[in-house]
Amino acid sequence: MAAAAQLVNPNADVVKKGAAAMMNINAARGLQDVLSSNLGPKGTLKMLVSGAGDIKLTKDGHTLLYEMQIQNPTANMIARVATAQDDITGDGTTSSVLIVGELMKQAERHLSDGVHPRLLCDGIELAKAEALQVLDATREKKDCMDRDLLMKIASASLRTKMHAELADLFTDIAVDAVRCIRREGEPIDLHMVEIMHMQHRSGMESRLVQGLVMDHGGRHPGMPKKLTNCRILCMNVDLEYQKSEVASGFFYNSAGQRQSMVDAERKWVDDRTQLILDLKHKACKPGETMVILNQKGIDPLALDMLAREGILALRRAKQRNMTRICLACGGESINSLDMLSDVNILGFAERVEEQTLDEETYTFIEGVKNPFSCTVLVKGAHKHVLEQIKDAVRDGLRAVSNAMTDGFLVAGAGAFEIIAHAALLEYKSKVTGRAKLGVQAYADALLVIPKTLAANAGYDAQDSIIKLQEAHAAKKACGFDIHSGEPMDPAVVGVWDNYRVKHQMLDSAAVIASQLLLVDEVIRAGKQMKKG
Repeated sequence: MAAAAQLVNPNADVVKKGAAAMMNINAARGLQDVLSSNLGPKGTLKMLVSGAGDIKLTKDGHTLLYEMQIQNPTANMIARVATAQDDITGDGTTSSVLIVGELMKQAERHLSDGVHPRLLCDGIELAKAEALQVLDATREKKDCMDRDLLMKIASASLRTKMHAELADLFTDIAVDAVRCIRREGEPIDLHMVEIMHMQHRSGMESRLVQGLVMDHGGRHPGMPKKLTNCRILCMNVDLEYQKSEVASGFFYNSAGQRQSMVDAERKWVDDRTQLILDLKHKACKPGETMVILNQKGIDPLALDMLAREGILALRRAKQRNMTRICLACGGESINSLDMLSDVNILGFAERVEEQTLDEETYTFIEGVKNPFSCTVLVKGAHKHVLEQIKDAVRDGLRAVSNAMTDGFLVAGAGAFEIIAHAALLEYKSKVTGRAKLGVQAYADALLVIPKTLAANAGYDAQDSIIKLQEAHAAKKACGFDIHSGEPMDPAVVGVWDNYRVKHQMLDSAAVIASQLLLVDEVIRAGKQMKKG
C-alpha cells in the first residue's frame, strides 16, 4: 500500500519504518567512524581539501564537522548539534558525536529484536538523568584560580589538538591570557583576547603580548617607528575636512573667495589638530611622547603636523581594538574634542613599536599597567599551521574560562565514563520493564570514550576497558594512561575535564539519539527551499 505521504504528494520520496531507522543508525555510525580516530592526544589528523584545492590539516572535531560537506540529512543534523556543543562550551564535539553514534549502535540490537523505540527512548531519558546526577556527585570543587591547576586543564584540552611541545607553550599563553582579562565579580569576556597571526618563522616563537597588537601602522613616513613612555590618546573624531551630508554647493566669483574658502577648511582641521598638540605639551613630561589611535580619518597635512611633533598616529582603527586599548592601557575613548582639556583621558604604555613583515605592518603596544585585555600573537611558517594553532588556542581559552566560571572539575582520561557506566548498571536494577534496555544502551555507549582513547593509543580496547572496570570495582582510580595502557589516577597526573562540557555532552547526545530513534519515516516532500 502506498505511503500516506505519497497519496498526498505522488512525487514524495519516502523511506519506511525499518529502513528509516537503519538509515539514521548508519548515518550516526558513519560519522562516528570518521571522527573516532581523532579523539585524545594520540588521535590522528584529517586533511580537508576544498573545491578550490585549499588544504586544511586538523583533528579538531568542530572544524571538521563545520568544514566538511555532509550530504546525508541525519549526519548533517548530528554535526549541527555537535558544533552547537562547541559554540556553547568550547569543547567536546568529537566526544558528543562518538556517544550519539555508539548509542544508535547499541539501540540497533534492541530494535532488531522488536523493541519499540519509545521504550528505548524512555530508558535513555532515565539513564541521562541518572548520569547527570552521577556527574554532579563525582565533580570536584577546586580552587580554579590556582595557576598550576589551570595549566593542567589547558594542557588536557590543547594536547588533543596539537603536538605536545607546541601545546605546552600555548598552555602557558592561554592561562595567562584568561587570568589577565578576568575581573572580579564580572563574567569573563574572551573577546578581550585578540588572536593575531603573523606568517613568519616558527610556531614556537608565538607569545602572549600583555597589551595589544594591531594589524596596521602609522600613515606618514616621518612618524617614529619605536617609542617609549607613551601617552595613549584614543578618539573617534574626524581630523579631515567633512563633506556635508546633504547635497550642497559653494559659489564664488573670484579666485580670492575660493582661496579664503580653502583656507577656512584647512584652518578648521588645523585648529582641531592644534588642540591635540596642546594636550601633548600639557600632559607629556620630558622623555614622554604621544600615540594617537583614531577610529576616523586623519588627512595628510594633519599627519604632517603630528609627525613634526614626534607623534605616532594610527587612523581608521577598528572599534573592537578601541575597546581593548582602553582596557589594556587605561584612559578612555573620546568622541568630542571638548574632552581634550582633561589629562586623565590618556592611557599609558611603556613601549610602542611598528614592525613590517612583507607588505603588512603591525603595531605592538606593550608594557601597559594593570591590563584587562591582551593579544595572543600566533606565528607559523605556513597558513595550515596558523589555522590549526588558532583553532586550538580558542578551545584552550574556553577550557580555562569554563573552569574559572564553574569552579568544578571532572576527572578526565575516561575515568568519569567508567564510573558512570558502573552507576548506571546499578541503577538499571531499580528500573522496571523494558526501559531497562535503554539504560543499558546508554551505559554501554558511554564506554566508547575510554575504548576509543585506548584504540587510538595503540592498545586493545576490550583489554583496556576490563582493566579500568576491575580498577573501579577495587575502589581504585580508573583513568586510562595512554602511555602505559594501565589505569591511573587523573587527579594525580592532572587530567581534568570541564564540568559544563561533560554536562552538555551527556545531555545533547541523549536528546539527539532519542529524536533520531523516534523517526519512523523520512519524507523528501517539502517545498523547494530558496537557496541562499
